[in-house]
Amino acid sequence: MVLARTDSAEVRRLALRTLMPGFVGTAVPSWLRALVADGLGSVCIYGPNVDSLEQLRELCRELHLLSSHVILAVDEEGGDVTRLHYSTGSPYAGNAVLGRIDDVEVTRASAAQIAWDLRDVGIDLNLAPVVDVNSSDNNPVIGTRSFGAEPELVARHTVAWVEALQAGGIAACAKHFPGHGDTTVDSHVGLPVVAAGLELLRSRELPPFRAAVEAGVLCVMTAAVVVPAVDPGVPATFSSALLEGVLRRELGFTGVIVTDALDMAGASAGTGIPEAAVRALVAGCDLLCLGSETREDLVIEVVSAVVDAVDQGRLGLERLAEAASAVDMLADTCRVASADVRTSRPAPVLDLARGFPISEAARSWLDGGGAVAVVQVETDTNVAVGRVPWGPASIGRLTHPAAVAAADRVAVVGRDMGTGHPAWAVAAEHRAEGRAAVVIECGWPRGGADIIAWGGSPAVSRALVELLLGTGGRGTPPR
Repeated sequence: MVLARTDSAEVRRLALRTLMPGFVGTAVPSWLRALVADGLGSVCIYGPNVDSLEQLRELCRELHLLSSHVILAVDEEGGDVTRLHYSTGSPYAGNAVLGRIDDVEVTRASAAQIAWDLRDVGIDLNLAPVVDVNSSDNNPVIGTRSFGAEPELVARHTVAWVEALQAGGIAACAKHFPGHGDTTVDSHVGLPVVAAGLELLRSRELPPFRAAVEAGVLCVMTAAVVVPAVDPGVPATFSSALLEGVLRRELGFTGVIVTDALDMAGASAGTGIPEAAVRALVAGCDLLCLGSETREDLVIEVVSAVVDAVDQGRLGLERLAEAASAVDMLADTCRVASADVRTSRPAPVLDLARGFPISEAARSWLDGGGAVAVVQVETDTNVAVGRVPWGPASIGRLTHPAAVAAADRVAVVGRDMGTGHPAWAVAAEHRAEGRAAVVIECGWPRGGADIIAWGGSPAVSRALVELLLGTGGRGTPPR
């Protein structure tokens, strides 16, 4: 397509089509209402925007009435990252649990349930699944959001998740390209580097993305990570070598490229969000996620920066029109897909404890008989997860420390437990007082835990508590 130079009003219209802001509060602010009516491409809904499912349903209905072509997006990954259930915790199994069970039909069932719930409230695009291969045990931001550490396992569950979600009428988005799993820096707060060579990148990071593309995934989200083997010093979100060269040409992706939130330090700490938006469009991104607490002035600044970049020749008008057209096509696809689906709500995935590795010491503890006290040690988590209820606390199944009896068997629950985590000291104290104690990991295991739950959502925690109290299964032997 060849376009002649057009006026700034037309450029502004095209720029609006490429933007996905968040907002503050549980009601649609007047500035966002005006922008949606004016042609804004998408709105991203975050946990603090959700008071209840009824409120969210009405919010989505209001936005769709303003524009039939606005794409409503959310991060509903299942497990630890949830937006619909931000105040209560997710009723779904997370990726790490699904990968551990390693039954693609279970993964399909979980994604189908998420699709039904999203369609019920009016969401069009789910910024999921996470398809990163979590090859670093010390990864601070992926962890249990990943299906696992093996590319082939992650790839087959990616296909199952994408196909089931999209069959349920919700567009899927594979993230975080080209892979955020081999990192020890969270891109929310810094700029991670994936130090893999090309051969390792192609054999480890890329197979799940290739599988997602072949499965027909409609969107791929970029990561603010640097891959020196492909484009030294340039984060993937701004790298045409990665986006056009690898994702488009090598993997054959023809859908919408979405940025991870541009308010993240890895994306915009050195430039500011408006400049990051321009750079992302130049590199080949189509839809720009601006962040969770976007305000009107930032959207105005971003649009002005895009218009200026076109005027200055830094951003080609044809590239901007191409991005806007991709968003238009996605909006059309979302409308048709949602209208074509007529299904009843799928049954929840059960028997999650079969994915829990259990040590021999824990098996003896489980068979010990007597009362059980469950103690949870709070743990800070990353920005992606936020402050969502987790662990046995999320289902009200804790023992107050003062109520732990001398004869109780004690289960100490934590997550992402490195060597200095306080859960180890709590368990040691109970053992010193003569109690049998086991340590349970609700995050990505770093070694030493007796039972690994691979997540902390209420769905997983319910299975965990049933196991501890002797009312559930016995999990799986440790690997």
